[in-house]
Amino acid sequence: MAPLLSPVDVARRLGAGLLSFPVTPFGADLAFDEAQYRSNLDWLCGYDVAGLFAAGGTGEFFSLTPAEVARVVGVAVAETAGRVPVLAGAGYGTAIACEMARAAEQAGADGLLLLPPYLVGSEQDGLSAHIEAVCRSTGLGVIVYNRDNAVIGPDALARLCERLPNLVGYKDGIGDIELMTRIQSRLGDRLTYIGGLPTAETFALPYLEMGVTTYSSAVFNFVPAFALDFYAAVRRRDRAAVAQGLRDFILPLIEIRNRRKGYAVSIIKAGMRVVGRDSGPVRQPLTDLTAAEQAELAALVARVAPAQALAAE
Repeated sequence: MAPLLSPVDVARRLGAGLLSFPVTPFGADLAFDEAQYRSNLDWLCGYDVAGLFAAGGTGEFFSLTPAEVARVVGVAVAETAGRVPVLAGAGYGTAIACEMARAAEQAGADGLLLLPPYLVGSEQDGLSAHIEAVCRSTGLGVIVYNRDNAVIGPDALARLCERLPNLVGYKDGIGDIELMTRIQSRLGDRLTYIGGLPTAETFALPYLEMGVTTYSSAVFNFVPAFALDFYAAVRRRDRAAVAQGLRDFILPLIEIRNRRKGYAVSIIKAGMRVVGRDSGPVRQPLTDLTAAEQAELAALVARVAPAQALAAE
């Protein structure tokens, strides 16, 4: 299935608004809950979001089989029905990532987020070959996710951009400002730049000063109006409003998130329960928030989205 949007079109649309990664709902048996996923997506599409990333990090990509990734992406494409661009996660080893890229294209995705290869570190030549193989396996636009064991430097990235027209985006997940500056200085508007650090709202304003006009908001999953208001404050450089949003919600949420490993995903699933959109538990090896922590989160949601918190009672 050919994408309706060109890779460049997709990248430009993503750079013009807020992005989010929907959670992947599971039932009590940890099987994919398609009905809840469709309901969540339909709700999120009612807000002004620039792109949704199906089976991404917050969508527990790491716990999904390749067949499940393809199914999740297919459901996302069908349910959103062109209302918002859908990008699919791809990753693991090169062969698997290429298979995922082809499956996502067949399912009608508008683009790909290439997550780091599984576990191993590599030299720039090896990482470049991995990125190039995935880009050449599909006609979709590809966003490379710079984080953990997959940090591509400006020289290697520039060479890739010269020969891969569908390499259209760079998502930063490491927060190395010097590296980001060197990449932007080298490549300019050849790429769309996306803030991708955990709880990206904390970095959004300084990154905007560097020309990073968009970021992925995990909290959009359960407090979309707050997330959009915060993004609007960032874009208009309203430092007082940004500081208030950080103080009232984001920083207290981070305090809960930092208590246990893996809570970056778990706290978003907990937020879905708080607003009456229970999307089930997280899959192992992650663990869910405790009842006390969920109550803390509910109090935070009531502070910034009282109508949603009340509806969940």
